[in-house]
Amino acid sequence: MHNAILKMLENNSRIDLHDLAVMMGTDEAVIVEEIEKMEKDGVICGYPTLINWDKTTEEKVSAMIEVRVTPQRGQGFERLAERITNYPEVKAVYLMSGGYDFLVSLEGKTLKEVSMFVTSKLSTLDAVAGTATHFVLKKYKDHGIILIDKPQSSRMKVTL
Repeated sequence: MHNAILKMLENNSRIDLHDLAVMMGTDEAVIVEEIEKMEKDGVICGYPTLINWDKTTEEKVSAMIEVRVTPQRGQGFERLAERITNYPEVKAVYLMSGGYDFLVSLEGKTLKEVSMFVTSKLSTLDAVAGTATHFVLKKYKDHGIILIDKPQSSRMKVTL
């Protein structure tokens, strides 16, 4: 039942718990108990809202930064990852396989603000051996949600 609840919440975190219980064929109290347990165990970490900032007046610049590091003896990647996650500009940090070690996702108000973060904060960390910054030009899909407007059909609706 855990995975089914998680899939439903992942698609719509605002789903009415009574409706969720009906869909799952159980009682609302069981659903509430399961969700509370998953929150306590750290399986459910939060309920963020996905916003298409291009449709607002707020200016935001998103970037993905490849970070190559030299792991610290006895600490591996954990300590550095913790330091990077503590910056408020950073939205996500992933340990990667391949040509670089971390992928850091961040947001700023301007290209200059993002660049300053990389040069003054991220690149200056002792274990950081190099970075490559990629600016997001447009988001078409984010967190499984399509963000592109679909053109309205010019055909008239026909009903019988």
